[in-house]
Amino acid sequence: MFDKNEYIGRREVLSRKFNSGILLFLGNEDSPINFLHNTYRFRQDSSFLYYFGIQKSGLSAVIDIDEQQIVLFGDEMSIDDIVWMGRQKTLKEAAFDAGVLEVRAGSELVDYISYALKKKRNVHFLPPYRAENKMRLSALFNIVPDQVSGFASVAFIKAVVAQRSVKSEIELIEIDKAVSISADMQLLAMKIARPGMKESEVAAAIHMVALSEGGDLAYPIILTVNGQILHNHFYGNTLKEGNLVLNDSGAETEMGYAGDLTRTFPVGKTFNSLQREVYSIVLDAYSAAVGLLQADVQYLDVHRKACMTLAEGLKGLGLMKGNLEDAVSRGRMHCFFSVEQDI
Repeated sequence: MFDKNEYIGRREVLSRKFNSGILLFLGNEDSPINFLHNTYRFRQDSSFLYYFGIQKSGLSAVIDIDEQQIVLFGDEMSIDDIVWMGRQKTLKEAAFDAGVLEVRAGSELVDYISYALKKKRNVHFLPPYRAENKMRLSALFNIVPDQVSGFASVAFIKAVVAQRSVKSEIELIEIDKAVSISADMQLLAMKIARPGMKESEVAAAIHMVALSEGGDLAYPIILTVNGQILHNHFYGNTLKEGNLVLNDSGAETEMGYAGDLTRTFPVGKTFNSLQREVYSIVLDAYSAAVGLLQADVQYLDVHRKACMTLAEGLKGLGLMKGNLEDAVSRGRMHCFFSVEQDI
């Protein structure tokens, strides 16, 4: 976790955006793979992690604007939990490290929200993306599960997005760490890939890099000789001379900050003439986009510059024709992105 003052400051900034009401945060739950106690790797909800910093399942929290209080809801480890996982930091200790002084049992959240709703108070929540939190919100607010996201607070969403979009110095350090590890994953893949290897061998090697740095993967690795297939998680192909390998992978640090890099390289270490031409076009687009990056430049302008550079290069290869400005404005470039953006 960061120092407690980081989380206190973040919550104070958010609270000032609201004159009244309750801001409800739902952390994530453990998700079983094939039976209750065999779970997927736990990943805390990013907004919960941003404002509270606690990597533990089964938590929720409220920032009560009117009462000027912050409450963390969750349960301490049971004896069974301690037997299985050993003694760990208590929830009260973790809460204290996040600058939260009031901790209540997880079951008390229902009464807290129910009482607020009876008083006609406004309770803000963010749109859920996990089924279990969708069901929790459905029960709390008596909303049909499939309609829960439609009741999410737009004001809450905008406030969180605006705040999280601007990174602090300590966040930039974590992002740099994540990207540096991700770059090491890319370089290792280029170094070890050779004809006769399985895609799975290369994927396993770069996964080891993420784990060895104390974190894990930011998302499932995409490593394939079939880069034209979006989000291809099949690793069964054998690398051959003349193949291009697409490696879309990234590391996530223990603090939850992630890298996401995609590169395409030749198995045999040398591009053929067509591969080199396409690679150069994409490299030119990248360089043109980087050249625009500075304060007050809109992301859309950078994106458009990259698209125009790609379009000009593809027209030179005979793969596009006509008015390129019109083609880009109509989104015609998108049909090429599955391949070109990843080279």
